[in-house]
Amino acid sequence: MADQVNPAPSGAKHADASFVEGEGPGAGNFPERGKPVITGINRVGLWSLYIKEVRRFLKVQTQTIWAPAVTTLLFLVIFSVALGRGGREVLGVNFPTFVAPGLIAMAMMQNSFANSSFSLLSGKIQGTIIDLLMPPLSEGELMAGIVGAAVTRAIAVGFVVAAAMLLYPGVSLAMAHPWAVAWFGLMGAIMLATLGLMASIWAEKFDHNAAVTNFVISPLAMLSGTFYIIDRLAPAFQAVSRANPFFYVISGFRYGFLGESDIGPDRAVAWSALGLLAVNIALAAIAYRLLKSGWKIKN
Repeated sequence: MADQVNPAPSGAKHADASFVEGEGPGAGNFPERGKPVITGINRVGLWSLYIKEVRRFLKVQTQTIWAPAVTTLLFLVIFSVALGRGGREVLGVNFPTFVAPGLIAMAMMQNSFANSSFSLLSGKIQGTIIDLLMPPLSEGELMAGIVGAAVTRAIAVGFVVAAAMLLYPGVSLAMAHPWAVAWFGLMGAIMLATLGLMASIWAEKFDHNAAVTNFVISPLAMLSGTFYIIDRLAPAFQAVSRANPFFYVISGFRYGFLGESDIGPDRAVAWSALGLLAVNIALAAIAYRLLKSGWKIKN
């Protein structure tokens, strides 16, 4: 007997079609086309990006963490020998103790910038930026992962540099205001990480990134009162220094150790802390808009 094929029930074809097109009783199992499936914060994706960025600089930790400690210690030795002779004191402490917090803050900021400025730029040059743009991460999550990894590197460098500083005779890193050390260190790291992210969006090759480092970041860091107090400068140069946000990071960080700074009294230090928070919020908003627009990334 020939096999009989039962015909499909009437309307089955239409039911399948409605299921695919998003109509009918089974359509609610799938979202509409173009609608995101993940709602809220993609914690798994954000954590994965953060770990990826952290592992990237840890693979070359000799260069990214330990080398800055050696370089900064050389700065301390050179400037202490050149400027700290004869028991010179600044803000009531010997010169090595005065300059050490500024060097730690400067190393943290420079390495934070270096880490975040490499992420997108290397992807654009190597053609792997699609690996950052295709995952289901929002612009805010992408920025948070990159900036968070840069801040992590800055903190690691800060601890290593501080440990290296303690090896130098006469340096004391006793903290008078721990909150200022934590706050100004964190604000400086976030500020430079955000600037590095914006630089990596703008840059098209490593020379562009190096130009920002050499002509913007390094001069601002060196002329921010790391090795001196601005009270000894001419009034015009004092005004220029007070317009430099790096000055408030380094002086506020030093205030946390020494209990004294050239920012001014305690109230001025508190206002500086709030001012840096406002600067970071503004920079984060700009970086977010650049990522959202896809300028030099998706175009």
